[in-house]
Amino acid sequence: MQHLTAPELAALIAESPDSAPVLLDVREPWEYQTCQIAGSVSIPMNTIPVQLEQLDKDAHIVCVCHHGARSMRVAHFLEANGFTQVTNLTGGIHAWAQQVDPAMPTY
Repeated sequence: MQHLTAPELAALIAESPDSAPVLLDVREPWEYQTCQIAGSVSIPMNTIPVQLEQLDKDAHIVCVCHHGARSMRVAHFLEANGFTQVTNLTGGIHAWAQQVDPAMPTY
């Protein structure tokens, strides 16, 4: 599994908006409603096992949560299930709000 910082992810998205990675937000629905990275897909962590078919095993997937721990667990799970390009957002949405989008609400 790879890791990206919030500024690295922002640069990756800005450089290639048409081929940006899938931003898989694994937080709970209330967390996602509070704040999210534009274009992200919300699939709560506890539903990932039953929703694997919604994800392309060959796509670059960046897992996102609040601080990075849940998303790291999901990233490991995806890799164990045959996903080949999985990255964890270090520091999660909180780091994104602090380092990339200071106007984003935090909790």
